[in-house]
Amino acid sequence: MPSMDLTQHRIIVTGGSGFLGHFVVQALRQRGVPEHAIFVPRRSEYDLTDLNAVRRMYDDANADVVIHLAAEVGGIGANRDHPGRFFFANAAMGLHLIDEGRKRGIQKFVQTGTVCAYPKHTEVPFKEDDIWDGYPEETNAPYGVAKKALFVMLEAYKAEYGMNSAVVVPVNLYGPHDNFDLVTSHVIPALIRKCVDAKENNAEAVVCWGTGKASREFLYVDDAAEGILAATERVDDPTPINLGTGSEIKIRDLMELIAKIVGFEGRIDWDTDKPDGQPRRCLDTSKAKAMMDWSAQVELEEGLKRTVDWYLQHRGSVREVVFGKHR
Repeated sequence: MPSMDLTQHRIIVTGGSGFLGHFVVQALRQRGVPEHAIFVPRRSEYDLTDLNAVRRMYDDANADVVIHLAAEVGGIGANRDHPGRFFFANAAMGLHLIDEGRKRGIQKFVQTGTVCAYPKHTEVPFKEDDIWDGYPEETNAPYGVAKKALFVMLEAYKAEYGMNSAVVVPVNLYGPHDNFDLVTSHVIPALIRKCVDAKENNAEAVVCWGTGKASREFLYVDDAAEGILAATERVDDPTPINLGTGSEIKIRDLMELIAKIVGFEGRIDWDTDKPDGQPRRCLDTSKAKAMMDWSAQVELEEGLKRTVDWYLQHRGSVREVVFGKHR
C-alpha cells in the first residue's frame, strides 16, 4: 500500500506535549523525522480555540502535515461539570485548524476522534458505520458530538476541495505519562492512584464510581501512537478507523487486576449513586488491519504493570490537569 515518507515533511502535532502527543512525537523521531521538522504548539503560546492564534501557529510552523491530538477531555465527572466548554473547545479547535490548513494547502490532516462518538447502546463490537446510528452516552455527548462534527467537516472538505485527511477513533488509552488527577483523569490512572494511596495509608477500602458492571476496552498508548502514524502514512480519506485491541473487561474486574498488581489487599466498595457511563465499549478493529496493517501489540496486564511501575517511579512529578490546564 502507498505510504507517505514522513521524513520529507514538516509536521504539526497539536497536543504534542500531552499524554498521547508525547508518544506520537517520540514515534516520529524513531522514524527519522528531524527535531526541527516537528512543531508542537504550546497552549501558553497558541490558544487553538482562537482563530488568530491558529493562523499565527501556521505561520510559525510552516508545515504541510497536521496531526491533531489536542483536546479538552476528562472522565465522567469532568464531562458532567463542563459540557459547554468541552463542546466549544473541541469543536472550535478542529474547525479553525481544518479550515486554515485547507486554505494553506496542507497535504494531510489527521484527526484523532474518540470512542465517545459512538451511540450509547451500540452493539458490541463497535463497527465504524455504527457511529451514525444514534446519540452518544449523555455524560460525554457534548465532547463526542463535537468530534463527530469534525468527521463530517473532513468528508465535506475532501468532496469540495480534495483535502487529504485521515480519521482515527481510539478506544480508552492508558500508559506512562498519563494524567493521574483523581477529578480529571480517566479510569485506569484514577484506579491506580486510588490503590497506591490506599495501600500506603493502610486503608481498609477504596471507593469506586458506579456498579463496576460496565465494560471498557483499553489501548496502550504506544500502540495508539503507532496507529495514528500508520494512518498519517497510509490513509488519505476521512473514513473513521477504529484503534483498539478488540477485547473488553468489566470495570470491576479491571479494579481487581489493578489492586493485585499494586498489592492492595483491602476491600473494594462501589458507589452506585454515581453513573457507569456507556454500558459497554469494545471495537471492531478489522478496518485498521485491512487499511493500515496495524494491530495492537501490548496485552492489558502487561500494559498495566508498565503503567503502575512508571507511576511509582514518577508520582512526585506526574502530570495532573485541572479543567484543561496542566499543573
